[in-house]
Amino acid sequence: MSGAIEVRYIEESDYADWVLALRKGFLRPPLATEQDATEIPAILEVEPARTQGAFDDGRCVATFRTMPRELTVPGGGTVPADAVTNVSVTATHRRRGLLSRMMANGLVAAKERGDAVSILIAAEYPIYGRFGYGPATWVTEWAVEISRARLGRLELPDGARIDLVDGAEVRKVGPELHERVRRLTPGAINRTDGFWKQYTGEAPLPWHDWTEPFHAVYRNAAGQVDGLLTYSIADMWDAKLPQCTLTVRKLIATSPEAEGVLWRYAMSVDWVARLQSGLRAPDDLLPLLLGDPRAARVASHSDFMWLRVLDVPAALQARGYLGTGELVLRVRDADGYADGRWRLTASPEGAEVSATTAEPDLTLGAGELGALYLGDESAVRLAALGRVAEHRPGAAARADALLRTPRRPWCPDIF
Repeated sequence: MSGAIEVRYIEESDYADWVLALRKGFLRPPLATEQDATEIPAILEVEPARTQGAFDDGRCVATFRTMPRELTVPGGGTVPADAVTNVSVTATHRRRGLLSRMMANGLVAAKERGDAVSILIAAEYPIYGRFGYGPATWVTEWAVEISRARLGRLELPDGARIDLVDGAEVRKVGPELHERVRRLTPGAINRTDGFWKQYTGEAPLPWHDWTEPFHAVYRNAAGQVDGLLTYSIADMWDAKLPQCTLTVRKLIATSPEAEGVLWRYAMSVDWVARLQSGLRAPDDLLPLLLGDPRAARVASHSDFMWLRVLDVPAALQARGYLGTGELVLRVRDADGYADGRWRLTASPEGAEVSATTAEPDLTLGAGELGALYLGDESAVRLAALGRVAEHRPGAAARADALLRTPRRPWCPDIF
């Protein structure tokens, strides 16, 4: 029975057992050394006060961890976010409520810390809706046949340049670039020092086979770094003809100009016959940069970052709105965090949100609110699916006019 299993926050003395459970849960080879017990928590930036384990007779059989993050919202503002990660339950202990117990503890702690939202990357779609999360960003990956792309020559703006650099240089220029990019990208989160060490191979996780990538930095005419492309190349030849595939690990840029130049550079590298784009926003510029957009085939399309609202006023007041209007939302939340009737009064100048007893325009669940929050999902579509109830004609369309954004939100990072 689950009552015999202790769920608690870990101590440093639990690191080895917790890492072993994490490896098993993520189907990594079930080996953990003393080196793992010290290095992996340091690489992951594990904080014991935010890290839970489930222990059966002293043995860790489930893991759960959160990280403090800032989430960029429409309009360029940010909210404090509780980023959930490293969630696993050992195969021998599934269906015992361990995730539910750890999630409940985590959400209580997040609310007490003042986090406006909780976010996570869902490994499987059906799991997190029951905890009040909804898919807030999606990703698409393209496979491009270079020979069909009709690119033309790679031309840089006057004075601009692309330099191939090493990981040490990326650690110098990358953080400031990312800070500028994430302020322009609803759905993006801040990156820590630990991220950059993993990203550049200074501190790779031992269960990942590290291969040194290429890093291309784009500098504008003033010498400012406006873009970073990290990629690897699978070297393949057939009958003395190059058939190499370039896989984009990350591409971030502060402007469409920089982004377009880096895509064209990637598709102009000698011997490259195919490009894999990596996980991009579904409305990425890439396909339409090509002379023949059909050369970019959708390789995958899926939900990505899920979001749960913990503080409705803080969350809705932090984001920007392009239109002016008012909505009364009845949010149903079995756990109570977002539950209530909320009046949203919004304009391009800002928003006010307050509890109200007024009759609602729309009724929706916490997961639906999470899906709508960053502007990606449509209230009209959710109403058509029966997941949003419209109490006044046109209320869902008015919600879309307030909440939806011109470009789709995107989270560039797995966490």
